[in-house]
Amino acid sequence: MWKKGRSEADKGSGTEVDTLVGEHTRVEGDIVFSGGLHVDGQIKGNVSTGSAADSVLSVSEVGCIEGDVRVASVLINGTVKGNVHSLERIELGPKARVTGNVHYRLIEMAMGAEVNGNLVHSAEKDSQVVSLKGESGKKGKSGPS
Repeated sequence: MWKKGRSEADKGSGTEVDTLVGEHTRVEGDIVFSGGLHVDGQIKGNVSTGSAADSVLSVSEVGCIEGDVRVASVLINGTVKGNVHSLERIELGPKARVTGNVHYRLIEMAMGAEVNGNLVHSAEKDSQVVSLKGESGKKGKSGPS
């Protein structure tokens, strides 16, 4: 899973690692990327992608992110201190430690992974349901006079 080169998730999505944060590197500030980002070092800030639906973030067992994550596919085997919003899928390896809520569509969690927060399943239809509820609420308020 965390071998040099392309991971299984990368092979399936066709995304390669474009950016690497090395083990002895500390980044302070938000990161917005497209393609693949692999973290062996530390990031103190939010990590997200603009509108890249094929983006992949991987955090190795020595990697750490202190901030919120909002990426299509996420592979964690290190530490994340913040909320994780996986737009497609998330894979938590055996050494994954997440302190915050995990929002996902598909999740794979290895034995030994820790989530200190809520697991929140998000479905594509959820946004439509919220929209419909909002519309029906407006109709109720503007009913017959």
